[in-house]
Amino acid sequence: MTEKLPIYGGQAVLEGVMMRGSQAMAVAVRDPKGEIQVHTQPLGNIYRGRFSKIPFLRGLLGLWDALGLGMQSLTYSANVAGGDEIKVEGPAMWGTVATSLLFGVALFFLAPAAAGAGVEYLSRTIAGSTGEAAGWVGNLAEGLIRLFLIIGYIWAIGFIPDIKRLYGYHGAEHKTINAYEAGAPLTPESVAKFPLEHPRCGTAFLLVVVILSILLFSLLGPLPLLQRLASRVLLVPALAAVAYEYLRFTARYISNPLIRLIVVPNLLMQRLTTREPDLQMLEVAIKAFKTMREKEQTAVA
Repeated sequence: MTEKLPIYGGQAVLEGVMMRGSQAMAVAVRDPKGEIQVHTQPLGNIYRGRFSKIPFLRGLLGLWDALGLGMQSLTYSANVAGGDEIKVEGPAMWGTVATSLLFGVALFFLAPAAAGAGVEYLSRTIAGSTGEAAGWVGNLAEGLIRLFLIIGYIWAIGFIPDIKRLYGYHGAEHKTINAYEAGAPLTPESVAKFPLEHPRCGTAFLLVVVILSILLFSLLGPLPLLQRLASRVLLVPALAAVAYEYLRFTARYISNPLIRLIVVPNLLMQRLTTREPDLQMLEVAIKAFKTMREKEQTAVA
């Protein structure tokens, strides 16, 4: 296809897939009876208004909205996939969200920062490093610990049966968008032939954030522990904004050989969060994508 295609995104949910455009989103979930249930809703101007054209700011706004959409989609999928046995809503849902966010910040940002401070202290007291050198050593150790923590966590939870299926739906989401962008027929058999990886994947976003954190936090040099911990939390939005623009740039020029080489680590990382989907998973992803596209076209018309 030679025309400029819209940028679509998505997310794997419990027994289903959410697909998002600039005008609408759709979530398709297979219920316990084997039928596909679909939920759609229009999107605000955040994906097409003036703020969507401002670099860095658009990333923060988009990520914030994506978090909300993601939780809505996960809640819907849990209620559909769980049948009459499980219903998640209200305070329980938002309590889960808050707990998950706090756990993520503590595990992937504060814990490595504290460990890095410990390495910095040991480097200064045992190895006799100067303050500046010890700061560099501590910040580097912090970044490597954060990287290994994230990779190890993603790898470990992949052995949980429900997460394996979630990763399968993640693969179905990628394959469907890849097939659409290649102009291929959107049938399970056709979509199955396409790659599991996609350059705009959220897994790649995590990896870019970690690499950027190593670079940015190293520039800060040695800091007292409380300032160190505070800086890691306060700078998360800045890291997210830069990572968003980086992924947007590399996805736009993915046909360039140099860019394809640069994004190899991102694509390899996605091997941890995707699995080969079966035809039923692909059917659900295609249903979500086609429904979202229909709503998009109706909104534009």
